[in-house]
Amino acid sequence: MHARERERLADAFRFALDAHADQRRKASDAPYVSHLLQVSGLVLEHGGDAALAAAGLLHDALEDCADVDLAMLRERFGDEVAGVVERCTDLLPGDRPDAKSSWSLRKQSYLARLREADARTRLVAVCDKLHNLRSLVSDLRAGGRETLARFNAKPEQIRWYYESVRTWLCDGLPARLVDELDELLDTVREFVPEESES
Repeated sequence: MHARERERLADAFRFALDAHADQRRKASDAPYVSHLLQVSGLVLEHGGDAALAAAGLLHDALEDCADVDLAMLRERFGDEVAGVVERCTDLLPGDRPDAKSSWSLRKQSYLARLREADARTRLVAVCDKLHNLRSLVSDLRAGGRETLARFNAKPEQIRWYYESVRTWLCDGLPARLVDELDELLDTVREFVPEESES
């Protein structure tokens, strides 16, 4: 990685640390930035460059940080990084980090938008979902289906969402990434079987 790319990535990390400050992960209470680091690392592992790794660090900034806006990201990190972050955000027009539309509306809009996105954007989005699925499966194995109660969605909706990510967003992405997503989804299906859907 060239010096300029390293600096861009370091700047994105500093920005993410400041923007997400004291935010924590839902289940583990780990600093939220741990998720951002994992997503950025997955992007690099699966062939992404420094720009996409920076977007991985910033992918939740618009969604979760009231003091961050698109113009700020565009000015500091450029059009491509800001555009990927914008497309990876599930806020609807008029939403704010502290006042969001319903889970179902946001996720349907997010999936529809990403279905039309380029493979670079979809790589960041799927790496985000892969890390979330890793955490979810770990929690399911440790605590059972009851761990799903922490979400705003019903278990069947969570299963639908990750299955939709797999069906609609994985075309053209690295096979190793998709294979792991499939394995994790199989575990989710064990805890949320199809017959429980209505």
